[in-house]
Amino acid sequence: MNKPFILVVEDDKPIRKLITTTLETQGYRYQTAETGQASIMEAVSRQPDLMILDLGLPDMDGVDIIRKVRTWSNLPIIVVSARSEDRDKIEALDAGADDYLTKPFSVEELLARLRVSLRRIRYDSDKLMKEASLFINGHLKIDYAAGCVWLDGEEIHLTPSEYKLLCLLAKNVGKVLTHNHILHEIWGSHPYDVSALRVFMATLRRKIEKSSPHPKYIQTHIGIGYRMLQVGDEG
Repeated sequence: MNKPFILVVEDDKPIRKLITTTLETQGYRYQTAETGQASIMEAVSRQPDLMILDLGLPDMDGVDIIRKVRTWSNLPIIVVSARSEDRDKIEALDAGADDYLTKPFSVEELLARLRVSLRRIRYDSDKLMKEASLFINGHLKIDYAAGCVWLDGEEIHLTPSEYKLLCLLAKNVGKVLTHNHILHEIWGSHPYDVSALRVFMATLRRKIEKSSPHPKYIQTHIGIGYRMLQVGDEG
């Protein structure tokens, strides 16, 4: 089976070389682009399995590239950027990025984020094949048709808001969802109330997480949002 094909969009030569060398040592196939226009052309013509994207390109802002790609593709996008402010991360994730890695970064973390996103591709493919009315992740099971949730074989009772929140995370497993996105999808709130979301998340976690200090299913990205982990995910 061919290794996934990765599009690397980075204009800084040393960083581009670091990323491509890392991919090469792991057996991944790749193509590079140094500008926004070139990245869009490559994405259209080469149909990569995943894009690694720098935001600070010479001709376009990376967030605009994400928005353009999202008009026609669900291609997973991992942002690798020197922009470390929460507002920059939120803007990129709200535009449709799947993950955000801040420079400088370790190659081990990049590979871990890559594996997470590629597992999401496989999960999405399997889900489409099954047309899943059932979500299973470790010992957590959601029956969308029945509106029921089980943990370790025992049904757990959620409030309507907790259930909607869990389903939204499950249907985007492996993807970071911002506070803004979650609240808009569930409550249509603008401006949104993050404190209310934290309360619902805390009550949900008490019901599905056996160890609060070491959550297994829902990962917090402080100041950004939340992600449903596939059991066994790294990074």
